[in-house]
Amino acid sequence: MSQTMKPATAAAKLGIHLPAAPEDFQNTPITRAEVDELRANPPQWLVDLRRNGPFPRDVMAQKLGVSKSGLARSGITEALTSDQIGELIADPPEWLVHERQVHRKVTIEENRLRNRG
Repeated sequence: MSQTMKPATAAAKLGIHLPAAPEDFQNTPITRAEVDELRANPPQWLVDLRRNGPFPRDVMAQKLGVSKSGLARSGITEALTSDQIGELIADPPEWLVHERQVHRKVTIEENRLRNRG
């Protein structure tokens, strides 16, 4: 018998926001083989979610060039779509400019420490 995972775990592995997935995906345990199959041959709903969102926090943070903590500090609590992220990038609010600078500094420092010695 194949080992199953919770839908939230499967969604994280697929890089999607669970509440945006179809109801049967949200409510059904999934095997590792099924996740591998979804990766290899994604159905249209998965293709659309990956392209348009709404996205999970880690994907939103990466697309915006900030940390997940930066999203929290800015008050972003809801999953954003690609259109919403595009609007923020096209006309960045002050919080986004600031959080990008903070994230850039942290990343530089982490790289410096990693490459030391």
